[in-house]
Amino acid sequence: MAEIIETTVYQMEELSDDAKEKARDWYREGAFDHDWYWAVYADFEQICEILGIALASVPVRLHGGGTRRKPCIWFSGFASQGDGACFEGDYSYARGCASAIRSYAPKDQELHRIADALLAIQWSNFFQLSARVSHRGRYYHEHSMDIGVDRDNHVYQAMTTTAEDEVAEALRDLARWLYGKLEDEFDYLNSDEVVDETIAANGYSFTEDGERFG
Repeated sequence: MAEIIETTVYQMEELSDDAKEKARDWYREGAFDHDWYWAVYADFEQICEILGIALASVPVRLHGGGTRRKPCIWFSGFASQGDGACFEGDYSYARGCASAIRSYAPKDQELHRIADALLAIQWSNFFQLSARVSHRGRYYHEHSMDIGVDRDNHVYQAMTTTAEDEVAEALRDLARWLYGKLEDEFDYLNSDEVVDETIAANGYSFTEDGERFG
């Protein structure tokens, strides 16, 4: 015989502190099964274009058939030794990169420093340096990038002694910068304030002890 069972449900702001923590834990378990990092990636793509980096890309299949190009950016994080971020692509001098990056990100001193470092080493080599960046191994961090630097000129003039190391270090610093931004975004999305706002915006309801209802 059918029975009707009544259950009292609560919105997030009506729960006790302990029940709120349980509700947050429920949300966080499934909150990052999507591309939560898309905004950081989009920002990074724009920064790479300014600095003269053409990111490599690979085709990925869409749910409705067809494909789209996905930039070769990877990361792992955020609690294990060896976590980090890396990318693949081709670097060459971009005219006006130092001023352009300041216009794009006026408060980001690290990006300014990276752009200045690339500009300085290019100036010492008559703006003829280029680099190929590729990923190796199964880990994702700045030292999993192989970086080969060349100088393009018609008389086969060698690059300055420290050019390869300086270009490689600047590009690895950029990967470190990316990882920092990904970690910041992850921490922000995991914060109690944002989790509570998202739960409220979606109208989720809970039992008195913080169990998700329905």
